[in-house]
Amino acid sequence: MHNENTGAETLASATVIVSGKVQGVYYRKFTQENAIRLGLVGSARNLPDGRVEIVTEGPRNAIEELIGLLQQGPAFANVEGLDVSWSSPSGKFPDFRIKR
Repeated sequence: MHNENTGAETLASATVIVSGKVQGVYYRKFTQENAIRLGLVGSARNLPDGRVEIVTEGPRNAIEELIGLLQQGPAFANVEGLDVSWSSPSGKFPDFRIKR
């Protein structure tokens, strides 16, 4: 049987570590707003070394769109790099939250 689904609606999870000038520049709020708009759940938090960690779950195509936005970031951010690792969704996130 041939499946027409290209995998766009396949549920996935991604952990994204963002480096650069990404703390104190509205980066986590930018991430949260875009994740919610894309129908994703998860969290964003600052790491002690100045990077931001984002864990997000939902349709893989929506996660890929979010990752594209994360590469740009908000106006005052300077994103130097993204390290993305994919996995199966845990289902443990009720919404998208900023962790403090």
